[in-house]
Amino acid sequence: MTFRHVRLGIVAALMVTCLPTGAMAQAAAARLQAGAATANITPPLGAPIVGGWAPFPATYIHDELHARALVLDDGTSRVAIVVVDSLGVPRYVLDHAKRVAAEHTGIAVDRILVSATHTHSASSALGERWSPADYDLAPTLDAYQSFLATRIADVIRGAAANLQPAQIAWGRGALPDEVFNRRWFMKPGPHLANPFGGTDRVQMNPAVGSPDLVEPAGPTDPEIAFVAVRRAGATAPLAVLANYSLHYVGGVPQGHVSADYYGAFARTLSRLVGADRADPGLVAMLSNGTSGDINNIDVRGGQERLPPYERMERVAARVAAVVYQGLQPLAWRDHVTLAATQRAVTLQRRSVTPEMQAWAREALARPVDAPRHPRERIYAERILGSAGAPPNLEVLLQAFRIGDLAITTFPFEVFAEIGLEIKKRSPFPQTFTTSLANGSEGYLPTKRQHAFGGYEAWLGTNRVELDAARIMTDALLEMLAGLSASQPARAAVR
Repeated sequence: MTFRHVRLGIVAALMVTCLPTGAMAQAAAARLQAGAATANITPPLGAPIVGGWAPFPATYIHDELHARALVLDDGTSRVAIVVVDSLGVPRYVLDHAKRVAAEHTGIAVDRILVSATHTHSASSALGERWSPADYDLAPTLDAYQSFLATRIADVIRGAAANLQPAQIAWGRGALPDEVFNRRWFMKPGPHLANPFGGTDRVQMNPAVGSPDLVEPAGPTDPEIAFVAVRRAGATAPLAVLANYSLHYVGGVPQGHVSADYYGAFARTLSRLVGADRADPGLVAMLSNGTSGDINNIDVRGGQERLPPYERMERVAARVAAVVYQGLQPLAWRDHVTLAATQRAVTLQRRSVTPEMQAWAREALARPVDAPRHPRERIYAERILGSAGAPPNLEVLLQAFRIGDLAITTFPFEVFAEIGLEIKKRSPFPQTFTTSLANGSEGYLPTKRQHAFGGYEAWLGTNRVELDAARIMTDALLEMLAGLSASQPARAAVR
């Protein structure tokens, strides 16, 4: 099935149960093991790069794309976390990769978390023949999708093969002055027109220094969360998983393939750790937090114009420095409680009314060079393409427990306020959320943000019911409550 097809009416939860007394004693005696690996997923030149309004062919590889994996084993539970340099990967591609990995490693598919970074300078994983009307039950993976699924499975297998006695630590820092809410309330004017002939209350990415700016329409999340593992007896980390709620940075020339600041973070942190030893050997990965309405542009002005890649490198260096400094005072644990839960949730799709279809046909009938809105034809095509979609969409949510740290996931580009709410209400001392995990289903505004309109809320950019954020947030908080009650955490040691 495609990543937009659903099995109607199915809601399944796979929960970690409490261990028998004997098993708990065994887990208490077992030492943590960890393994990490990387796999190159760079596409060939000529592959379509996605991230703008229309794809264009890759002409130059600026930096390689990777899948990076961390596997943890506490003696009774084993989990895998993978971060992929891609705009987004459909669920059916990830399902295939997870099945192959599970067959070779024994890690259950519901304990494998795979997310995309959302770099806007990577080749498409949507498929060569994909269109909004493609709702086949059993899609065939195209060449790049097949390659990508194989490499994701390979990197999990490699990390599992590298398991060794380890210690773990986690923490957080903050970098508030690199994140900006990109949705702004504006003074009335033509800038608030939407493609459907209506008027919004907010605008995405208004002109820098515009006199029509009023105030941001939402918050930012400046936190940088991180988890690190090191070999038993080592002083420097073997792998680091970080999370920051910044959409991407960009500044990439057309036709260039790049992992954006996510890849630059990995390189920079490896150099910082390399100062501590001759052979860094670090697998550093940065996952995308709740950044659906966040970017790196201060539209109030004051940011200097920089050459290609320079801003990306600067941001990555600052994020890496926060993580590196945060690692220094941490207490490391030889033992840790691992647990995971997965739940399938069925959402309603936003309906495409006959009136919307009539608008779309009228828009497409107008001359190409005389649209009433610059994005009119794009959204008219999306409206007509999605008119035959099934009424429901099944999505997978996951929650992982690593000691007193929790990770939640959405297969969407999630607004910052959603992640902040989960952090506030989580029963764990530290929680962070990974977006674009287990699929890529478009933007996820809150119901309040839907009322403001704007690009992220337009039908064709967002495809699920207006209350979807609340439904999934409540589900994840229930899942966290179950994980919190599963087992006690273990004390840290130096």
